[in-house]
Order: sequence, then structure tokens, then C-alpha cells
Amino acid sequence: MKLNDIRDNEGASKSRIRVGRGIGSGKGKTGGRGVKGQKARAGVAVKGFEGGQMPLYRRLPKRGFHNLFAKDLNEVNLGRIQQAVEAGKLDAKGTVTIEALVAAGVITRQAKDGVKILGVGELKSKLAFEVAGASKSAVAAIEKAGGSVKILAAASQA
Repeated sequence: MKLNDIRDNEGASKSRIRVGRGIGSGKGKTGGRGVKGQKARAGVAVKGFEGGQMPLYRRLPKRGFHNLFAKDLNEVNLGRIQQAVEAGKLDAKGTVTIEALVAAGVITRQAKDGVKILGVGELKSKLAFEVAGASKSAVAAIEKAGGSVKILAAASQA
């Protein structure tokens, strides 16, 4: 086999359809756009426009609201932290911060307002936490295991 013998497989690449090249081509005259009007022109199809009828997005009622003061937190369960400690990814002697959790692979993205510990799962290790928040059950479980929780002030204020 030589370089000049190399070809694509049959049907691997299609040639593009040239529109507007005469009625014999099957895509002539209107070029597959139908006939006349605003949508036959280039780049002017109006999204949501229903020909003067009240559009659907305006007929339906508004629902809910967006809370400007909502905190963007990572939630982590105690069971997941215990798995990381047992796997040797999280140091049991150091403090558990958001940076330590990201380095251990417990959380993948670093939320801008910090991390919140939730009480699902069992914690056997004595750990010191410095986090933005923790549920009551998580705090109870951490203190039962001999650990401590420090809630960071910057994250708790709006």
C-alpha cells in the first residue's frame, strides 16, 4: 500500500449540499427555506414569536424566586470523610478544611462559600473540622468521636 492509495471508507464523508443552484438540483429557488417572509431571510428568525398571538412564555404565570443571599456550599457526609481517612487520603491528625477535602478528592469543586458537614454515616476517627457549617447530628457525631468543630465566621455572615 502506498500513500496515494489511502482513501476514506465508502460513505465516511458526505459532500455538502449546495443550495440555490437552480431548480434541477432539488434545492434551488428558495434553497430549502420554504417561501418568502421573515424566516426565509438570513438570521432573523424570532425566538418565541407566535405571529402576534400572546407567546406561551408570557401566558404562563411566574413561579418562585431567586434568593440573592443563598450560600453556595459543598455538602459532605461524615461517612464519606471516614472513607477518605481509612483510605489514607485524609490526614486524621491535621484539621479538616475545604482545601484538605479537595486535595483528598472528597469534593471535586470548591464552592465559593465553603463546605457543610452532614451527619449521614458513621465517624470513628477523632477529627478537627474548620468548615462553613455543620448539621446538629454531624456536630454530635464528631464530638462523640472525640473531635471538634469550628464554624468559620466569614461564611456564616451574609
